[in-house]
Amino acid sequence: PPRSTLFPYTTLFRSCMAAHEPETATDTLLARRQASVSSGVPQGTRIAASHGLGAILTDVDGNDFIDLSSGIGVTTLGHSDPYVVQAIIDQASQLQHTCMHIATYEGYVALCEKLVALFPHGEDTRAVLLNSGSEAVENAIKIARQATGRPSIICFTGAFHGRTLLSMTLTSKVSYKQGCGPFASNVFRLPYPRVREFHDDPDVVAEQALTLLRHAFRDTVSPTDLAAILIEPVLGEGGFYHAPVAYLQGLREICDEHGIALIFDEVQTGFCRTGSWGAYQNLGVTPDLSTWAKAMGGGLPISAVVGKAHVMNAVKTGTLGGTFGGNPIACAAALTTLRRMEELDLCSRAHAVGERLRVRYQQLADAHREVVDVRGLGAMVAIEFCVDGDLTRPATEAVQQILAHCRKNGVLMLSAGVYGNVIRALPALVITDAQLDKALDALHAAADAVLGGSDHE
Repeated sequence: PPRSTLFPYTTLFRSCMAAHEPETATDTLLARRQASVSSGVPQGTRIAASHGLGAILTDVDGNDFIDLSSGIGVTTLGHSDPYVVQAIIDQASQLQHTCMHIATYEGYVALCEKLVALFPHGEDTRAVLLNSGSEAVENAIKIARQATGRPSIICFTGAFHGRTLLSMTLTSKVSYKQGCGPFASNVFRLPYPRVREFHDDPDVVAEQALTLLRHAFRDTVSPTDLAAILIEPVLGEGGFYHAPVAYLQGLREICDEHGIALIFDEVQTGFCRTGSWGAYQNLGVTPDLSTWAKAMGGGLPISAVVGKAHVMNAVKTGTLGGTFGGNPIACAAALTTLRRMEELDLCSRAHAVGERLRVRYQQLADAHREVVDVRGLGAMVAIEFCVDGDLTRPATEAVQQILAHCRKNGVLMLSAGVYGNVIRALPALVITDAQLDKALDALHAAADAVLGGSDHE
C-alpha cells in the first residue's frame, strides 16, 4: 500500500513504543520535582545529581559530567573533599548547633580570626558570620547605614546581590525580580563600568564612569545622603566584566572624600577564584566592607561580612546575627576548606587554569566571528557571543544550543550576562589539566556544531 495509508499506523506504533520505553532515574526524579517543588525555583538543566568527586558530577543514571559550574562557584575545592567531609562528621558528633547569641563556641571565633587574617581591611578588621550571600549583602548595608547615619545606596547595572527583598532591589536583571515589588527605597543604580577586553580602553571607561557618578551627585542623590556604594569587583551573573582598576581607585577616593562606605560584593569572586583570596587584593583597592559566601563553606551554607573595625563596631548590639549564622558544622567545613585551599595553593592554580581557559577561548575567537570577547580575572573567565560579531545582537539562542551540546557530551557549563549570551567557567580549581582539556575540547566541538565550523577554514 502507498506510504500515505501507512502513516497513521506507523505513528501509532511509534507512540506505543515510546510509551513503553523504560523511564530513567532522572525522569523519575524530575517528575517528582515537578509534582512537589515550586516552579519558581529555576531548573537550568535536566541533570539529576547523585554524587560528585573532585571536578566530576555524576547523575542518578550513572552519567559523569565534567563540572565547570561548581554549583555556581561553590565547590572551588571540588566535590566531596575527604578532609572537609571528615571535618563535618567530626563536628556533627560534638556540637550541631547552639546559637552564637546564646553560647560562644570556638569554631565561630576561629573562622572570624581566619577571615580577618585573610582579608585585612586596614589596621584593624572584624567579621560577622551569616548563612548566604544575600544575608551578607543585607547585613553590609545595615552596617553601612548605622556607621554613616545615612539611608541611600548606589549599586550598578548587571549586578546580582541576591533574592531577598533588599538584595533583590540591589539586583539588576529584571527576570530575577519581576512581580516581586514594591522594592526597598533609597536605592539608586548606575551603569557598571563594563570593559570588553577586545574593544575597550579600561582607563577611558573608568573616567567616563567616574564622570557619571559625579553627575549623579547633582541630579540623582546627594553624597551627603549616601551610606554606601556597593559593587562587584567582577560581575558574576552580569557577565564576568571586571571593573577597571582606575575606576575602583576613583571610587575609593570619592568615598573617602564624602564619608561614604565602599562595599565590595566578593560572594562569587572570593576564595582563590580570581587568583588571590579576594579580587580586591588583585586590584589593589581596599573597601570598607566586603561580603563573602559560596566557596567559603566547601558546599555548606555560610557567609560573612568583613570590614574595618570602626565601621563593623558602629552598630547597635542585636542588629546583626541570626539563629543559624555561623553554624558549628558550617564553621568546621569552612575552616577545613580554607586550610585545604592553602595547602593546595589554589590561588596559583587559579592563574594556571585561567591561562588555559584564555588560550582555548582565544582559539574559538580566532575561528568564529560570533565570539566578540574573552575576559575575566584569574580562573573566572568568560567568552561572549554575538550574532555575526555585532555587539548589538546578543547570540542568546546559540549559547543555549552550545551549552546543551556540551551537556550531551558530558560537560556542564553555565551562561551569564543580562542577555544570556556569555558562557562562564567556574571550574573546581582541583580540576586536572586532562579534565579541563577534555571539557574545552567538547566546548570547541559544540561551538563548531552550532556555529557551522571555523570561519577561517
